[in-house]
Amino acid sequence: MRIDGKHYRTIWVAEDGWTVMILDQTRLPHEIEIAELRSLGDAAEAIEEMKVRGAPLIGATAAYGMCLGLREDVTDEGIERAYARLIRTRPTAINLRWALDRMRSRLLNQPYERRIELAYAEAAAICDEDVAICKAIGDHGLPLIRAAAARKKPGEPVNILTHCNAGWLATIDWGTATAPIYRAQEEGIPVHVWVDETRPRNQGAAITAFELLHQEVPHTVIADNVGGHLMQHGMVDLCIVGTDRTTRCGDVANKIGTYLKALAAKDNGVPFYVALPSTTIDWTMCDGLAEIPIEERGEAEVTHMRGRTADGRIETICITPKGSPAGNWGFDVTPARLVTALVTERGVCPASEAGLAGLFPERAG
Repeated sequence: MRIDGKHYRTIWVAEDGWTVMILDQTRLPHEIEIAELRSLGDAAEAIEEMKVRGAPLIGATAAYGMCLGLREDVTDEGIERAYARLIRTRPTAINLRWALDRMRSRLLNQPYERRIELAYAEAAAICDEDVAICKAIGDHGLPLIRAAAARKKPGEPVNILTHCNAGWLATIDWGTATAPIYRAQEEGIPVHVWVDETRPRNQGAAITAFELLHQEVPHTVIADNVGGHLMQHGMVDLCIVGTDRTTRCGDVANKIGTYLKALAAKDNGVPFYVALPSTTIDWTMCDGLAEIPIEERGEAEVTHMRGRTADGRIETICITPKGSPAGNWGFDVTPARLVTALVTERGVCPASEAGLAGLFPERAG
C-alpha cells in the first residue's frame, strides 16, 4: 500500500541484509518514522510498545525477532531464550505463538552455521505468505461489497463500518478487513468507510484513517459510540472488522468495543463480517469468552492522549482528573452467533466449527 504515493510494507530487511526496518506506528498519524530493530530486545520492545501491532504483523515481527536473537546466540539454548522472550510480549494475538512455533520448528536440528540464513528466509516467507493471504481475503470479500452495491442507487457508495485497524498497517500489506475495500476501490465500486476512533489508543482515528487517506478511499472518522446511531438510520450497509484470535467455533477476539458494534449490527439487521487469515484461528479453543486471554494494558493509554498542537508540536496530555484510576482491557470477545460470516483466504463461511472445518479440513479436529 502507499504513503504519499510510495509503496511500503510494514516490515522489511535493510540493505545490510540483517537489520529489520519497521514503520513506528506509535508516531502515526502526525509523524512518519522508520525504526531499526537490531537486537532481540529491540524486536520484543517494538511489539510490547505497539510500534508494531495487529496480529499478522506481530507474528512477522516475532519471526524477525528470532532472526535477530540468533545473531546473538545461534545455539538451541539461544533459540529457546529468544522464543521465551518474544512469546510473553502480547498474550491475545495467536499469530505470535504461531510464528514462533514455526520458526523454532524450522531451526532446531539444523546446523549452527545455516541457522541465521534459514531464519531470515523463513521470516521472509511468513511475510510473503501473509501478503498473498490478505490479497485472497480481499478477493473473497469483494463479492459482499459488490452485492451491497447492487442494492444501492447508481453512484451511491456502499457504507462500511470498521473498528480499530485491520488494514495494511496491521499486516504486511493489503490488510484483512480493508482488503475487500481496496479490491472494491480497484473495481470502481463507490465505497465510504465509517472509521471508529477506537479508544483508548485511537487506532481507527490515527491509523485506519491515515491509510485510507493515503489510499484515497472516502472515509469519515466517528466517535466510538456513533455506530449504533448510524445503523438505526440506515447509514451502514455492512460492518467488516478484523480479529486477533478466532476459536474453531467462530468466536472472535478483537479490539475492545467490537462486541458492542456486533450487538448493534444484530439489532439493526446489518451484516457483520470478520476478515481473518487462517493463522489467527486457534484450533485448540472453542469457547472464546471462557478461554481467550484478554490483555490488560497500562492505564496511561486511557488517561492520556497524544496529538498535534496548533503550533505543530506533538504533545501528550492528561484528560482525566489526577488520582482517578483507569481500567484498560485491550480486547473483547464477540460470540459467533453475532457474526454473519467469516472471510478467510479460502472463502467465506459461517462463524461455526462446521464452517471453518469445511474450509480447513486439514486443521479441523
